[in-house]
Amino acid sequence: MSSLKGWARGDYPVAADDVQLTVDAHRAEPADGSRRPATSWGTFRLYHKVARPGRPPLVLWADFKVDCLTTGGPTATVTGTLERTSPHHAWQHEMAPHSRMGASFYVAPKGAGPSRVGLIGPTAKGRPKVTPCAAPAADTKVIAGGYTLKDRVRQKGN
Repeated sequence: MSSLKGWARGDYPVAADDVQLTVDAHRAEPADGSRRPATSWGTFRLYHKVARPGRPPLVLWADFKVDCLTTGGPTATVTGTLERTSPHHAWQHEMAPHSRMGASFYVAPKGAGPSRVGLIGPTAKGRPKVTPCAAPAADTKVIAGGYTLKDRVRQKGN
């Protein structure tokens, strides 16, 4: 069984904004050792507080139901379908119900530099969904929090 759990704040290009990703994802391989697809489950939440000078910040969030978790060494990919959003979030109207989003993770070993996250947002209505298990390179540095990754295959020396 594999899992990825945790919360982190990313180094967003707009310093006044706050972008966070919380994940609790799991994967179980078929018990018979067959090559049938694994079962994945869990949730993840994308949170974005948008700074608006002179006005209260705009707080947006979206919850996703995990449909795929893949792991390999210090990396993982999670995809999920949109389940709900903050009130009045533009995604309620711009995205098809259950649009898919993907996130990639590099969970740095102790002393090996910062962990990183990569995101691909859900696609607009009428556009093809993000493919299950697909996400971009983990290119955003984690600046607070972190993740715990349990890979189904132990690493050499661990």
